[in-house]
Amino acid sequence: MAPSFDWWAKGSHKGTPVVVKMENPNWSMVELQAPSEDDFLIAGNTPTGSREKARGKNAKQLTWVLLLKAHRAAGCLTSIGSALVALGSAIRRRVASGRTDTDTDNDHETETTSSNENKTVKTRFYNCIKVFLWLSLLLLCFEIAAYFKGWHFGGAPKLQLQYIFTAPKFGVRDLFDLLYSGWVLIRVEYLAPPLQFLANVCIVLFLVQSIDRLVLCLGCFWIRFKKIKPIPKQDAVADLESGEDGFFPMVLVQIPMCNEKEVYQQSIAAVCNLDWPKSKLLIQVLDDSDDPTTQLLIKEEVHKWQREGADIVYRHRVIRDGYKAGNLKSAMSCSYVKDYEFVAIFDADFQPTPDFLKRTVPHFKDNEDVGLVQARWSFVNKDENLLTRLQNINLSFHFEVEQQVNGIFINFFGFNGTAGVWRIKALEESGGWLERTTVEDMDIAVRAHLQGWKFVFLNDVECQCELPESYEAYRKQQHRWHSGPMQLFRLCLPDIIRAKVNSEAPFCSMKQLLSFVKLNRSSVVLISTFILVLYFNGCRLACGRNSI
Repeated sequence: MAPSFDWWAKGSHKGTPVVVKMENPNWSMVELQAPSEDDFLIAGNTPTGSREKARGKNAKQLTWVLLLKAHRAAGCLTSIGSALVALGSAIRRRVASGRTDTDTDNDHETETTSSNENKTVKTRFYNCIKVFLWLSLLLLCFEIAAYFKGWHFGGAPKLQLQYIFTAPKFGVRDLFDLLYSGWVLIRVEYLAPPLQFLANVCIVLFLVQSIDRLVLCLGCFWIRFKKIKPIPKQDAVADLESGEDGFFPMVLVQIPMCNEKEVYQQSIAAVCNLDWPKSKLLIQVLDDSDDPTTQLLIKEEVHKWQREGADIVYRHRVIRDGYKAGNLKSAMSCSYVKDYEFVAIFDADFQPTPDFLKRTVPHFKDNEDVGLVQARWSFVNKDENLLTRLQNINLSFHFEVEQQVNGIFINFFGFNGTAGVWRIKALEESGGWLERTTVEDMDIAVRAHLQGWKFVFLNDVECQCELPESYEAYRKQQHRWHSGPMQLFRLCLPDIIRAKVNSEAPFCSMKQLLSFVKLNRSSVVLISTFILVLYFNGCRLACGRNSI
C-alpha cells in the first residue's frame, strides 16, 4: 500500500518540510528546513503517539530525500554517458577528416599553407592511426576473452610458456586456442625484445633529464651564491647618462600582431613611451589581421601616436604567408632597415618598461660577438586562478633556472620570440627569419649559435605580459609551442653535425644536441611514458621466455 501524505498539507505541522521542485528531466531539492523543537522534546514529556508520528514523518522525509539523491545521481551518470558518446563522435569525425583543433580554429590560416602539405602522406598517417586503434581494440577483446576462459599465466597449465614452446603444432583443442597461443608466441619472440630495448632507452633518457635538472639547479644556486649576473661595461652606462651625445645606436622596434583587438593599444602605447632618442628609434606595427575592423582600429591608433610625434609606421600584408616568421621577414626587407643596427621584438600582449632599451642595448657595446639580449617575462595576472599560478611556477623555473644558467655558463638558450633585442647583423648572417617551422624563434636562435653568436639573458629586466586564464587558451598556446621542436631538430641536425670545429670543441656539438633535448623535454617525457607502459606488458613475456 502506498504511504499516505496527508500530513504534508496540514497547516499545524512543525516538522521538517522538504520543498521539491520538479523540472523535467531532473528533480532538484530547493529547500530543506531545520527540524522543529518538537522533534527534540524529552521522551518523558512527549506523548507516545506524538513520538511515533514524528518518527513516521521523519522516515518518509528521509525516503523522499534519498529518492531525490538517487535520481540526481542517475541524471549525472546519464549526462556523463552522453558526454562520452559526443566525445567519441567528435574524435571519429576528426580522425576521419584528418583535422585537428588548430585546423578548426584557424581555417583561414590553414588555407594559405594547405598547398604546401602533402595530403597523401597526411591521409596515410591518419589511416595508420585508425588501423592501430582498431587493432588495439581487437587485441584487447582477445585478451579479455582469454582471461575469462582462464588462459592467463598461472591459470591454465597448457598455456604456460613451457607448454607452448614444447607442445605439438596441433596440440591445442580448438582454433581459438591455437590463435591465442600463436599470439603469445609473437609477443615473446618479436614484441618483448624491442620493448626491452626501448625501455632501456627511456631509462637512459630519464637519467639524462635528471642529471640535466640537477646541474641546472646547482648552477642556479651557484649564481645566487656568487651573485653573478651580466653587467654592461661602465663606459656604455656612462654614455647613456651623458645625454643625446652618448651611446644611442639606431634601434628598430617591431610589434607583430594578428587580430589583437584587446591588447593593441597597451602594447603600442608602451613601445611609444620607450626612453630613447626619437631620431634613433623607429617603430613598426606589423599587422597581419584579416578583420577589417581590427585593421582600422590599429591604423587609427598608429596615426594618433604619429600626431604626438612618435616615429611609428603601420604595415599590413595582403598575402599572409609564413605567419609570424613571414611577417618579420617581410618587415626586415624594407629598404630603411639597413640604417639600423639593432631590432627589438615585442608581441602584441607585451608592455616593456620605458627603460627597457637603456637596460638591454648597453650589453652590445664592445661585445661584437653578442647577437641577442633576452629579458625575462613577468605576469600581471599570475594570481588570477590556479591555472595562472601553475603557469607562473613553470615559466619562472624556465627563466630563473634554465635560461639564466645557460646564458651565464654556455651563452646559449632558446630565443623566446619576444622581449628581446637582436643585432641585425646576427640575423642576416644566420639566414634571417624562415617559415619552415612554427617555432621560428628557436630556429633563428640555433642557426645564430651555429654561426658563433653569443646570447645574454637578463634575469633582472622584466617585460610584462598576460598568462592564459582559461584552459582552452592555454591548450592552444601549448600546441603552438610544442608542435615544431621535433621538426626543427630534424632540419637542424645536419647543420649541427657539420658545424665547424673550434677551440671549444669536441664538446660544442654535444652541447648543442643536449640543448635540443632540453628544449624538447615534454616530447621526450611523453614518448618515454608511452614506451614504459608498453614495457610493463612485455617484460614478463621476456622473463618467461628466458626461464625456459
